[in-house]
Amino acid sequence: MTDKEGIDLLVQKYGALKTEIHKVIVGQEDVVDQVLISIFSRGHCLLVGVPGLAKTLLVNTISECLGLGFNRVQFTPDLMPSDIIGSEILDENKHFKFLKGPIFSNIILADEINRTPPKTRAALLEAMQEKRVTAAGTTYKLPEPFFVLATQNPIEQEGTYPLPEAQLDRFMFNIWVDYPTFQEEMAIVKSTTSDNKIKLKEIISAEEIIQFQEIVRRIPVADNVLEYAVKLVAKTRAENEFSTDITKEFITWGAGPRASQYLIVGAKCHAALHGKYSPDIEDVKAVAKPILRHRLVKNYRAEAEGYSMDKIIESLL
Repeated sequence: MTDKEGIDLLVQKYGALKTEIHKVIVGQEDVVDQVLISIFSRGHCLLVGVPGLAKTLLVNTISECLGLGFNRVQFTPDLMPSDIIGSEILDENKHFKFLKGPIFSNIILADEINRTPPKTRAALLEAMQEKRVTAAGTTYKLPEPFFVLATQNPIEQEGTYPLPEAQLDRFMFNIWVDYPTFQEEMAIVKSTTSDNKIKLKEIISAEEIIQFQEIVRRIPVADNVLEYAVKLVAKTRAENEFSTDITKEFITWGAGPRASQYLIVGAKCHAALHGKYSPDIEDVKAVAKPILRHRLVKNYRAEAEGYSMDKIIESLL
């Protein structure tokens, strides 16, 4: 199969996947799109929104349609690193044996990730970056494909610990899950208060996902698109030849090179899912907000003048 045929097949599968997901999930078009882009780009996702907006249901539904192994970890203040990675135990022959934790799966739902202390969250860092974990001096490879889809309550809520920049940077997308519209909420209430059991079909296998991920990586990018993405990230840094007045006024810290990498990979995937064989500047713009919004740090002036992160990114675009 050539790469062009692979992209055409990906477009078909993507359409079927969205149809299947929307049997359960009402609305949230952008959220579903962005989660799927991150999966085909080998990225991780952070879903931010108040409780009760079906963030967990969305991840559950997607994992069912992808036919992947799925584990959910409920992050609580007393969760320990060994509860995620696993621990060594003495077997009946008095030999140490490693008992694998829930992280050994294809999709990990880190539910309410900001309700657990930093020590436990650090256990995810190696897994997210290196796709492996180390316990008692031994390194264990995680199954492929591997994604962490984390949900987070807004940090203004009681009992939450803000995620440090180093960990936020590991997530490709920061996706804001908003309230449904009136019509969507009507449909949600109608479908969830009856006894209908929806059986979902598996649309894509693990092998196909790995194949599509490789095709996305091989998509060529024109120099002007590459330059636009890198320049956009450079604009977010205050002490920079490309920085704008908005940056100097409202941003304390800009995005690092990982943002440029994700902009290009995200643009490639966005283009492929829409049947294009190479991304253009519009594809970069389409993925810019969820990639940049958790990598920039606003100053107090931005807070005081009511400048949201999305508004700042909009002006940079």
